[in-house]
Amino acid sequence: MAQVLDTLEAARAAASDQQWRAAYVSFSTLGERELAPEDLETYAEAAWWNGQLDEAISLRERAHAEYTAAGDPLGAARMALVLAWDYEGRGSFAVSNGWLASAERILDGLPEAPEHGRLLLLKGIAALFAEGDLERAVELFEETFELASRVGDRDVQMLALSGKGRAFIKAGEIERGLALLDEATASAMCGDIRPHAAGLVYCVTISSCQDLGDVRRAAEWTEAANRWCDRLDVTGFPGACRIHRAEVLRIRGDWPAAEAQALAACEELLDFDRSITAGGHYEIGEIRRRQGNFAGAEEAYRVSNELGRDPQPGLALLRLAEGKVDAATAGITRALDETTDPLSRLRRLPARVEIAIAAGDLRAARAAADEMEGIIDSYKIGERRAAAFDALLHFARGRILLAEGDSEGAASALKRARDEWQGVGAPYETAQARLTLGIAFRRLGDEHAAAAELEGALGAFERLGAKLDEARAQELLGRVEARRTFLFTDIVDSTKLAQTLGDDKWQRLLARHDELAGQAIAESGGEVVKQTGDGFFASFDNPRAALDAAVAMQRALAAEIIAPDVRIGVHAGGAFRTGADGADYGGQGVHVAARVGAAARGGEILASADTVDGVGGSFRLSQPRTETLKGVAEPVDLVSVDWH
Repeated sequence: MAQVLDTLEAARAAASDQQWRAAYVSFSTLGERELAPEDLETYAEAAWWNGQLDEAISLRERAHAEYTAAGDPLGAARMALVLAWDYEGRGSFAVSNGWLASAERILDGLPEAPEHGRLLLLKGIAALFAEGDLERAVELFEETFELASRVGDRDVQMLALSGKGRAFIKAGEIERGLALLDEATASAMCGDIRPHAAGLVYCVTISSCQDLGDVRRAAEWTEAANRWCDRLDVTGFPGACRIHRAEVLRIRGDWPAAEAQALAACEELLDFDRSITAGGHYEIGEIRRRQGNFAGAEEAYRVSNELGRDPQPGLALLRLAEGKVDAATAGITRALDETTDPLSRLRRLPARVEIAIAAGDLRAARAAADEMEGIIDSYKIGERRAAAFDALLHFARGRILLAEGDSEGAASALKRARDEWQGVGAPYETAQARLTLGIAFRRLGDEHAAAAELEGALGAFERLGAKLDEARAQELLGRVEARRTFLFTDIVDSTKLAQTLGDDKWQRLLARHDELAGQAIAESGGEVVKQTGDGFFASFDNPRAALDAAVAMQRALAAEIIAPDVRIGVHAGGAFRTGADGADYGGQGVHVAARVGAAARGGEILASADTVDGVGGSFRLSQPRTETLKGVAEPVDLVSVDWH
C-alpha cells in the first residue's frame, strides 16, 4: 500500500510540474486501481499529452461518472466540456454536442464558476468557426472574458481575447484584431497561462497572420511557438505547431524538411483533431505538387479530402499541371462557388487566374484578379497591404497582361512581384515571377534581360527540387525539349484568290484575316511564333487554349461578309527553342503540327487524337481517321473539331 501511495504521489507531483511523460508513466503503473475523480482527471490529462487520446477519453468519462456520483456538479461539467472538445476534434459532432448539452444542463442554476466561462468559450468558438456569425462570436467572447475575469480563470480570459481578435480580423477590423492577438500571445510567451491554452493562442495568432499575408510575422510567432513546443517534451498537441513550422519551411524553400515536419505532425495529430490533420495532409500535397511528385500529391490531397478539408486550390493546380484544363477549371469553379468568406476566396483566386489563362478565358482571369484586389484592399494592415498579398496580385496582373500581349505592362507588374516575393523570403514564388518576367523581356526583344531572369529562375528551381519548373526554365533557355501545343493556319487556294480579287482587295482581305487570327490567338493566351506568308504558326501552353483559339478564329472569319477559307491544324508534342533570340521552335512536335495543318480541308480544324484527349469533352469531335503524314514515320489518328 505504501508503494502505491508513493507512486500516486509521484504521479501527482509530476503532473503539478507539468512533467506529463513522467506523470503518465507513474499513473500507468497503478493499473486498474480505484482512483479519486481528481486523479482520474489528472491521469487523463497526462494520457492526452502523451498522444493516448482513446485512453484519455475513457478516463475522462470515468471521471465524469465519479464526479457525478460524488455530488460534484462542477467536476462533472468540467469533464463534459473537455469531452465535447475531444469528440469535436475527432469529427464526432453529434457526440460532442451531446456532451456540451450535458455540461450546460449541469451548470444551469449553479453559482458562477470557471466552468461557466468554458461553456461560453465553446459557444463563441462555434459561432466563429462553425456558424460564421462574427457579431455573435464577438458578443460571446466579450461575455466569456468578463466572466473569466470575475472567477479568476486566466486561461479562458486569454482564449476569449484570442477568439475575439480572430473574429475582428475575419470582419476586416485588422488592427483591433491584431492588438488583441498580440496581448494574448504575450501571455502565452511569458508562461502566464497553462500549456494547452498557450498552444491554442499560438495557433490562432499564426493562422491569422498567414490569412493576412503577413508571412514574416507568422514565421516569427511560429518560431516562438516551436520553442515552446520543444520544451514540453510531449506528443500529440504540439503536432499543430509542426504544421505551422512545415508551412514556414515550405515558403522559405526547405521542402524536404517541410514534408518531414508535416508527416510527423499528421502522425501525432490524427486522433486529436481531424481538421488540423487534414490541413497537414494538404500541406504535404502542396509540397509534393511543387516537386513534381504528382502521385504523392494526389494521395495527400485525397487523404485531406477524406478528413474533411476541401483539397482546393491545390488539386485544381495539380490537374492543370497534368494538362487536364477542363478538370482544373471545374475544380476551382466549384471551390469558389462554395466559398463566401473573403479570405478563403483569396486563397483560391490566384489559382483561378492561372487556370483561366491556361483555358484562354482572359475575362475570367481579369475578374478574379479584380476580386483579389478588392479583398486585399479590405484587409490592409494600417494603410499598407501585406507584401505577400501585393506580390500575389502583381504576379496575377503580370500573367494576364502577358497573355493579352502587353509585354511592357507585364514586365512592370512582374518586376514588382519578383521584388516583393524576395522581400517576403519566398524563393519558389520569386523564381516563378522571374521565369514569367523572362518571357516578358524576350517578347520585348531584350534577350539579355530575359536570359538573366531565366537563369536566376533556373538556379532557384534546381536548388528547390522543383523538377517541372526547372524543365520549363531549361526549355525557355533552349536547353531541353519540352511539350507544347502548336497551331498552324493556312488560307486555302490563296494564289487563286489573290488573282481573282486583285492586289488591292487581296491585301485588304489578308490584313483583316491577320487581324482576326492574331486576336483569336492572343485572347486564348497563345504566342504567335511567326507568320508564314498567308498563315500563322502559334504556340500554346496546353491543347485547350489552342483549340479555343482555332474555334474563335473560324467563327470570326465566318462572321465576315467576305473571308477566305482557312484550314487549321493542332498538335501537342515535344519541341525546343531555336533562333538567335529563342523566339522560334523546332523539333518533332512542330513538324507533326505543320503536317496536321496541311492535311486539313478548307474551313476545318484538324487535330491529332492524342492532343484532344482530356479536353475533347468541351468540343464536338468527328470519329478519328488515320492518315499517313509526310515525314512522319507512323500513321496518326486525326479528328475534326466542329466549330459551328
